[in-house]
Amino acid sequence: MIMEPFTAGKKEILFFPAEKADRPLIIYHDLPDIARTVWDALHEEACPDFNLLTVGNLDFLYDMSPWPCGFLEQNGQSTGGADVYLRSLVEHIIPAALERIKGAPQFIGLGGYSLAGLFAVYAMYRTDRFDRIASMSGSLWYPGFEEMATTETVRNAPERMYFSLGDREARTRNEYMATVQDKTERLVAFYKEAGIDVTFELNKGNHFKHTLARSVKGIRAILREEKSAAGREYL
Repeated sequence: MIMEPFTAGKKEILFFPAEKADRPLIIYHDLPDIARTVWDALHEEACPDFNLLTVGNLDFLYDMSPWPCGFLEQNGQSTGGADVYLRSLVEHIIPAALERIKGAPQFIGLGGYSLAGLFAVYAMYRTDRFDRIASMSGSLWYPGFEEMATTETVRNAPERMYFSLGDREARTRNEYMATVQDKTERLVAFYKEAGIDVTFELNKGNHFKHTLARSVKGIRAILREEKSAAGREYL
């Protein structure tokens, strides 16, 4: 496995290059120790050749959240920095990655788990840089997000989107998080009605169950060349 670490936009980057030229670039956000595992797991399943970029030393709550959220700040942590981080991603990190890619990427996909899944969907309302979106167990319960997503216009309608949730994620006493399945399903229907190729998978388990497998499935889904089958899948 060839892996190139570098620094851009004050972030620590791990870049895993494709074997061939002009292959897709997937940008994936998650906890730092997940990146190498995701790359290995994808290649064990003989997925299509692609470039993978992961970003380390994220301030996860701040960098991945679109605006302040009071109950997430109870331990003194800040939220609402997604616009700041997204600007750095587009202006510094992606250009640095493109210098390392063989040829030009066929497309650029953005994916993530939990709050990073929320960030992936949010990003398409603030930049036209991404062609495919993957939100695995995305925090689409986030206060005000559904309203924003259904009233604002995306900068670049993605050619493919992937969403997944665990079937027990909404079983929580938290009034916000308890809405995650309803809000995710409504957004899936909204994007399908807009003509986007959307896949939604409902997995067994809660938010913390089989996170690696869910991430791998999401990235594989947006790497596919063929269109997805209509409807919801239960895995």
